[in-house]
Amino acid sequence: MGGPSAEREVSLSSGRECATALRDQGFQVVEVDAGPNLAQQLADAAPDVVFNALHGRWGEDGCVQGMLEWMRLPYTHSGVLASAMAMDKERTKQVYRDVGLPVVESVLAAKPEVMARHVLPPPYVVKPYNEGSSVGVYLVHDAANSPPHLSDEMPDVVMVETYAPGRELTTTVMGDRALTVTDILTDGWYDYDAKYKEGGSRHVVPADIPKDIFDACMDYALRAHDALGCRGVSRTDFRWDEARGLEGLILLETNTQPGMTPTSLSPEQGGVLGISFGEMCRWMVEDASCNR
Repeated sequence: MGGPSAEREVSLSSGRECATALRDQGFQVVEVDAGPNLAQQLADAAPDVVFNALHGRWGEDGCVQGMLEWMRLPYTHSGVLASAMAMDKERTKQVYRDVGLPVVESVLAAKPEVMARHVLPPPYVVKPYNEGSSVGVYLVHDAANSPPHLSDEMPDVVMVETYAPGRELTTTVMGDRALTVTDILTDGWYDYDAKYKEGGSRHVVPADIPKDIFDACMDYALRAHDALGCRGVSRTDFRWDEARGLEGLILLETNTQPGMTPTSLSPEQGGVLGISFGEMCRWMVEDASCNR
């Protein structure tokens, strides 16, 4: 848990929640705040299984997975390749395209170029191509006269994608099963605060949407999970433009390590299906392995 990424605080929260739930399930749990000496921290703990509650870079992009493979420590969630692929939003989209899943147009562009001109016709979104939790997301409206000014924290290369209007939907996959669909209602952008602060968003689960859209979310999420080679639990996010029906449903990204906090979407979906938070955590531990 923890680690050096932009999502450190969320990871610490996830880690604490999961540790408490696993203790309640009868496991002995050691909480490790991942530092630069992580290999030694793990060697000292000598675990049977590593529950990976890291989010963002280093913990979700294949880096820590490679170290765990090297140390032959069974771990949760996706393996090296799937983690690296899913963390790179542009490569994820190429995988989606290859298997016929719908996405919007996007390009990778240098930060100075994005600030100098409209790389795509507005409206569009600018975001890091390898961070999560809506960290550093800029929405450029169709009436914008000038391109965005990006903060110093944004990487040298960013992702620019056509803005997809509509509702925010998401579906969790647990093993070989899509759980359900959540409709995420916010007053504005589904940003970091909306995701992690109490009352930041309202979740309708299962989503009150037409059956064909619900079924498509379930199908697309499972196909995305399989196409990327994910393991354990993943969550795929969608946008749905109601005015366009099924053609208005597009995939945004797949999260290989969804948040596991009190306001997180995947545990909430499990709960609707009668899978308690503790049972979900236990399942993830029992699913853990090397060679993922």
